[in-house]
Amino acid sequence: MNAPGETPSLSVDGHVATLRLRRPGHANRLSPRDLEVLRDHLATVNADDAVRVLRIQSDGKYFCSGYDIASLASDSAPSSLYFGQTMDLIEAARPVTIAAVQGGAYGGGTDLCLACDFRIGTPQADMFMPATRLGLHFYPGGMSRYVTRLGLDQAKRLFLTAERIQADEMLRIGFLTELVDEDRLQRRLDALSAQIAEMAPIPLFGVKAQLNRIARGEIDVAAIEEAVLQSERSRDLAEGALAWREKRKPRFTGR
Repeated sequence: MNAPGETPSLSVDGHVATLRLRRPGHANRLSPRDLEVLRDHLATVNADDAVRVLRIQSDGKYFCSGYDIASLASDSAPSSLYFGQTMDLIEAARPVTIAAVQGGAYGGGTDLCLACDFRIGTPQADMFMPATRLGLHFYPGGMSRYVTRLGLDQAKRLFLTAERIQADEMLRIGFLTELVDEDRLQRRLDALSAQIAEMAPIPLFGVKAQLNRIARGEIDVAAIEEAVLQSERSRDLAEGALAWREKRKPRFTGR
């Protein structure tokens, strides 16, 4: 059971939303209630056309230690498949997602990272995948993300040995997309969020979604061609061209 104030919070500031995990005393593991709240927050963000970036941050020393395995002992708790389906929703979120990995990411917490489009880490970050050592078969979406983000050999290494790796190795294999000093994490997160938020929403969201599908071998040429035509018909394309000529930042509206 979560104490008051421990469930994930959501704040929105213009084009940028921040989802924060708030159970530092339990390594930010996610209970079934936390997963329900995450789903509600994702629905809120997806319904807000103004939001272009969703950041995931955590309180305390750890980023996320995954599903609260103790919950599986309860007859009323959902399967770990429910956790995986929630991570699928994060991957499919309309905005561009950034994980600020300030500390350890373990088990399903590693998949929370991989479900995000960008993963900025610090030297304090480390990760391992203990599912096989614990006797738990991992869910389909997570295995797919491991293979598409990291490659088959690294996915096998991490799943089949439960090896713990440090931040520099996480960067080398592509688990992290960027590594910054701890005192620069918030500044870099804010800078990347602002950079992405300036992009034209129609291609920003469309290209993100299609790249994720292509990574899974699901290439829908007709859908991509229609997205191209939609962007060409948009007022944003004209604004982008005008801003380029006038040497100023464009003011995109998503129309």
